[in-house]
Amino acid sequence: MIDNLFDDLRTLDWDDLSAVADTSDKLLTSLDQDRGLLDDLVSKALADPHLTALCEHYDILDKIVLHDDPTGWRLRLHIFLPGYYDRPHNHRWTYASRILYGSYTHTLYGTEDQIADAEPIDVSTLRPRMVRTETAGDTYVLHHTSIHSVTAAPYTTTLIVRGPAVKDRFMVSDRTTGEAWWQYGAATEDPAAAAAKRMTPEQAADRVRQLATDGVLSRAM
Repeated sequence: MIDNLFDDLRTLDWDDLSAVADTSDKLLTSLDQDRGLLDDLVSKALADPHLTALCEHYDILDKIVLHDDPTGWRLRLHIFLPGYYDRPHNHRWTYASRILYGSYTHTLYGTEDQIADAEPIDVSTLRPRMVRTETAGDTYVLHHTSIHSVTAAPYTTTLIVRGPAVKDRFMVSDRTTGEAWWQYGAATEDPAAAAAKRMTPEQAADRVRQLATDGVLSRAM
């Protein structure tokens, strides 16, 4: 079953948000309703050297990669740690998200055509256009041109279907200081910086235990 759901994502037009929503929802719903299947994916991912090399640990966010498809899309678990908030930003790819546990405040600011290639970027043009609360069971799709930010309750966990990257960089801004900057993908990342954020086996084990405690996984690994 999981292979069929993966196959459906391989031929998607990631600019067709209706198709992305319909197709990704089948996978996200299956894994949300069958936590044993999610357990299996997590267990296999943590035993796969390629996938573990893609998992990342930050001071307020963990990312566990469950599938890295040759066509460019990925399946990931995001765990928002205590104190998590981010700055208004866009992405290099379109994605679909299902909230499995917890909640977050989700603010939408508009689209990247507001900033284009301005140097410097004028952060004052970024004003909230929608503020909503995402809770367990909610699903949404966000186009890579959208600018948004998230403030999450501790250990909020989301399941992400991330489409193929369609650009080299994305914008990050700080509305308090007025600063904004471009960040680039892993292809141009400094090896030392990449190594510093790579999740260790011990960190992965701790996170999986937390996921089991919170009921995101049905068993500890």
